[in-house]
This record gives sequence, structure tokens and C-alpha cells, in this order.
Amino acid sequence: MTDATIPPAAVKIERPRSQWRDVWTQFRQHKGAMVALVLLILIALFVVVGPLIWRIDPNFIESDPVKMIRLRNKGPTWDHPLGTDQLGRDILARIMFGGRISLAVATVAMLVAIFIGTTVGVLAGYFRKVDGILMRLTDMFLALPLLPLLLVMMFLFRDAAAAVLGPSLGTFLLIVLAIGVTSWMHASRIVRGEVLALKEREFVLAARSIGTPSRRIILRHILPNVLSPVLVAATLGIASAIITESVLSFLGLGFPPDFPTWGRLLFDGVDAMRTYPDRVVWPGVAISLTVLCVNYIGDGLRDALDPRVRGR
Repeated sequence: MTDATIPPAAVKIERPRSQWRDVWTQFRQHKGAMVALVLLILIALFVVVGPLIWRIDPNFIESDPVKMIRLRNKGPTWDHPLGTDQLGRDILARIMFGGRISLAVATVAMLVAIFIGTTVGVLAGYFRKVDGILMRLTDMFLALPLLPLLLVMMFLFRDAAAAVLGPSLGTFLLIVLAIGVTSWMHASRIVRGEVLALKEREFVLAARSIGTPSRRIILRHILPNVLSPVLVAATLGIASAIITESVLSFLGLGFPPDFPTWGRLLFDGVDAMRTYPDRVVWPGVAISLTVLCVNYIGDGLRDALDPRVRGR
């Protein structure tokens, strides 16, 4: 039987391979990234699901003075697996609650930074008229001392934000905006370089030749193709935001004392660090392990999203 006589039903047509399946296949080959992904999922479950199981109020202080004295500075027990602090509060519950806040601040601040950086990078790379202005603005932000700038912003606006939105929400929004507004520069430079190369590609020139408006070209052709470096920058931005928030809280300019974060727990445990070193060990381990996991995941994504590595 010749090829011409083969019925169409007998011809097996292979489905095109999914790009994201190739990315996942390459990502799984990075052992460090896979271990980090599992650990990060466990940390997220620990801080999100943990308080639903361990139902102890992280800010609960015993009203009876005698009981409070007995609960102060206790070591690990069945009732308090990580012990209690100087006010008798459960350290495990405070680490769980503080992890929620730290991860929420890092995620939202990363989204703010990526949104600003991607917008600036796309506009600077695609429109030559605004390229010089936006890049000089980026250079100006890169030249600023970020940590002193953050400290000044928190010192000047923390009380005003707390008076308008409340201590918790006001501080949360101020920290998120402060970290996001001062962390977008590297993402914008990466995106700008990608856009400069993409806008000279054939499919973009073809879309421009048929009269496609710039807004549609950016949304349909440019942005999907800069997604890879944006995802890598986002993962690294989460790690940077966690460290920045921890530094602000450690210096006493973060959340109020009754709103614990991992950095605030470090700040509260410094005074008793010699007597009770576990006060700083547990939040320090949580911060370090989370940042390490995010960095390994970023390395794995960078390799998986690189088509040259996938085709190796």
C-alpha cells in the first residue's frame, strides 16, 4: 500500500509540544531548584495552614500576674514547642503569624516593583523619544542610597499613614510602596534590553507594516516575549523584599510590636540574645531558608526559561 492509498484516519499527527511543558521538564532537572520549591511550599503551608491548626493567639498575654511570670521565658514544652518570650507569648504562633506578614509584604512589594519596572522598560525600549528620560530616571534611582532613603520614608510617613489607615494597614501599605518604588530599576533595565532586541524581529516588523497600533504590538507581541526575564526578576525580587522588610523591622521602623514579622521577632530577641539565643535563631532560620529557596528557584527558572539551555 502506497502513501497515497493510506486513509486519513490512519495518519498519526503529533500534537505540538507545549513550551511550558518544556520549561517544567528543564526545571525538574535542576535538583537544587526542585528541593527549594518543595521547601518553599512547606514554608507557605506552615505560615498559612499552621495557624488554623495551632490556634494560639500570637499576641495573647496572661492577665494573671502570677501565671504570666510562670509563662515567661519558658523553654520548649508540649504546650509551647518553641518556648515563650519575655511576656509569655507563644513563639511558634508568632513565627507563623510573622511569616504570613513577611511573605505578604514580599509578594505585594515584588508585584509593585515588577509592574513599575516592566512598564518603564517597555516604554524605554519601544519608544525612542522617552528612552533617554526614563533611563536617566532609572540611573538616578540607582544612585540613591536605598536603605537610608527607606529609613527616612518610614520615619516621615509612618505616623501619618497609621493615622489615616490604622497602624497595621497603614504600615503595611507604606512598607510595600517604599520597597516597590525603590526596587524596580534592575527589572526595567532587563526588560528594556529585551524589548530593544524584540522590536527589530520579523514578527514585530510585520505587525507594524500592516498598521497595527503600538499599544496592540506591545500587549500581543512584546510583553509575552519578555515574560521569561520578568519571572526571574520577580523571584529574585521576593528574596530582596523579604530581607529589606526584615531590616526595617529589625531597626524598629517596621510594623508595631503587636504585629509581629520575622524581622520584628529578631528585633525583640536581640536584648536577650545571650541568655535566650533561640529567640533570634528561629526567625533568622526562617528568613534565611526562605530567601535561599527563592534564590534557588530563580536560578532554576533562569535555566528553564532559556531556550538555549532547553535545547542542550
